[in-house]
Amino acid sequence: MTVAAVARPVPGPVRFARYAYGPNRLGYCGPDAADELLGEAAEGGDLRRIRELASGFEGAYPYLELIARANGIADPLDGRVVEAYWLGSDLLDGVPATAFGRSVEERFRPRVRASAWRWLATKAPDGARPVHAFHVFDIFPVVGMLRGGPSDDVLWTIDSCRIRWGTVRERMGADLLVDAVPLEWVDGKLRLGPPRAETIRGWQDGLGFIDEAGPGDVVAIHWDWACERLDERQAGALVAWTARELAIANATL
Repeated sequence: MTVAAVARPVPGPVRFARYAYGPNRLGYCGPDAADELLGEAAEGGDLRRIRELASGFEGAYPYLELIARANGIADPLDGRVVEAYWLGSDLLDGVPATAFGRSVEERFRPRVRASAWRWLATKAPDGARPVHAFHVFDIFPVVGMLRGGPSDDVLWTIDSCRIRWGTVRERMGADLLVDAVPLEWVDGKLRLGPPRAETIRGWQDGLGFIDEAGPGDVVAIHWDWACERLDERQAGALVAWTARELAIANATL
């Protein structure tokens, strides 16, 4: 596989929008502004407006605030914070387990059954951190469904919601054919399976975030959308943090 060469850094707010657009365009989270989000994220436009839109992502934004605060970073949309949340990075280790546990309790304990809270309360002490993979595997309201074994729809939803990685085979119009690593349900646990061919969206109305991507490049995928090319460090972090949070989730399945 080929990883992206070093390029001019993308501003943190723009990078957040590029990952947030995939579910937003499908109406799953954030404000009703998908066309605007796409335009601003593709063209690196009005950072102030992107910040306004980002604050409307009620699931993600508190995690960004927590990561920033714990690491002494003033801006929740600092590029380092954005990368830590979506992909994983050393900044997550700067978030104390006690602070993360309090945040999870304040945000989610009132919204879950007592039986669900008992296992959710173990996550921060067991090493979970405020990365998107944690939200997908442990907060996203599917883990309870998995206790009896998942339906195909439930497993597909978890797999789509997490940030995945795929190696580009070819461009096909507005789509990309990639080899992506799926989730599987085996013996009552989630695991990563072998790569398989998948078609994802790269452009909408001529706008996208990966114009330079070509065969062999690794891209990040959120739902059916290509978010950005990943360099070797970023891809490695995504793989490692996905595996870490997956193991923590499996402990209570």
